[in-house]
Amino acid sequence: MNKFRREIMWAALVLIIVLTAMSIYGAFVGADRAQMFFNSIPSAVFWALFALALIAGFVAFRRLIRVPGLLLMHAGCVLVLIGGALGSEKGYRATGNDKILKGDMQIFEGQAAKHVRTEKKIPLFSLTPDFAKSLDARSIPQNLRQEFQSEQTVLSQAASVFVSQPGGVWVIADENRQFYVRREGKKLKVYDFIRQMRELPFSVKLDDFRIEYYEPKVEYLQAETAGGMQQVVAEVGGQLDLGPKVGTAEIVRKFGNLKISIEDGKTSYYDDPNPGSNPALEVRITKPDGQVTSQYVFALHPGFSHSQGGPKLVYNKPAGGAIRDYISELEITDSDGKVLAKKDIEVNHPLHYAGYHFYQSSYDAQTGRYTVLQVVSDTGVNIVFAGYWMLCIGAVWHMWLRHLYKKIGGKKQTHGN
Repeated sequence: MNKFRREIMWAALVLIIVLTAMSIYGAFVGADRAQMFFNSIPSAVFWALFALALIAGFVAFRRLIRVPGLLLMHAGCVLVLIGGALGSEKGYRATGNDKILKGDMQIFEGQAAKHVRTEKKIPLFSLTPDFAKSLDARSIPQNLRQEFQSEQTVLSQAASVFVSQPGGVWVIADENRQFYVRREGKKLKVYDFIRQMRELPFSVKLDDFRIEYYEPKVEYLQAETAGGMQQVVAEVGGQLDLGPKVGTAEIVRKFGNLKISIEDGKTSYYDDPNPGSNPALEVRITKPDGQVTSQYVFALHPGFSHSQGGPKLVYNKPAGGAIRDYISELEITDSDGKVLAKKDIEVNHPLHYAGYHFYQSSYDAQTGRYTVLQVVSDTGVNIVFAGYWMLCIGAVWHMWLRHLYKKIGGKKQTHGN
């Protein structure tokens, strides 16, 4: 029995060292490679051995059952492993779970959606030559086409390649499908993309999407005169005294996306509501003799701001107003439109409903008309959290609270005697 206990302890120590090494490796290889690594067959074997070692510990060390703190710690580790296994891709397949594991959905303001786009990477074959340099050129070389053909997979002439992650990950885009190519040592591993549209049993409605900014920096209209540099806040009505020979300058209009059109020989200036950015100011120059002219000052193209013979004006629009947060006002509705849940979600503050977490993932950067949500199943998450709570409570009880409890109990017994 003593020999069996020593073997269990050594096995547990080795497995903990291996787990530490795996965690360090996963932290440096990127999210995609880490996910594939921890869902691989060798990792599954490791988790199974780890779980067996924990269970064997209960058999070899009966004291674990009698000591509450140790029991909670070891049982918590078992629950963490069970929860993680149930929430993995292989756990889904083994248990026949038909929930959506992970995906994303795009929703426009005022609309509802229930379809989730999912994606899987299925390993196909390995490429023996190293095509990394040719792939970086973003063109598909003939020898790579031949490698695909040898595996009964044909690349069309319209196929192209783009880098998905720096340092050895590419996506080959074909007419009808895409392939994920990752460097593994001296070989390239080819994976097939499988995209599907899955349907939720309810709808997600986007009532409103908004972007919150930090306090923007102040914008100025600057003028270079004989007396030096002058400036005024870039708001309608702002004025500058340009000197007795030049006159005055007044801001009369402010544009966010200035466009110019010419019809029948007449030029008109207007603020285009369509996506785009061309901030500008219309400045009225009043000369000392009363003559009035207009000058357009562009923030992005300062060279066009100076008319011949006119004052040198600069629209100083510093980079500012950085985005602070993205917020989506969501509602969960049934087939009759009844609201089942609602929440304003933002980064790291998801909406949880019916076994799914809805995270703020991306948005329409041009017009802000839609949001992109990441949908993640919570299968196994509660079991994992329960395991962590048991682990923490067991550790706190065994290390500190039980000693404090004994000390208080001893004092009471002494006073009683």
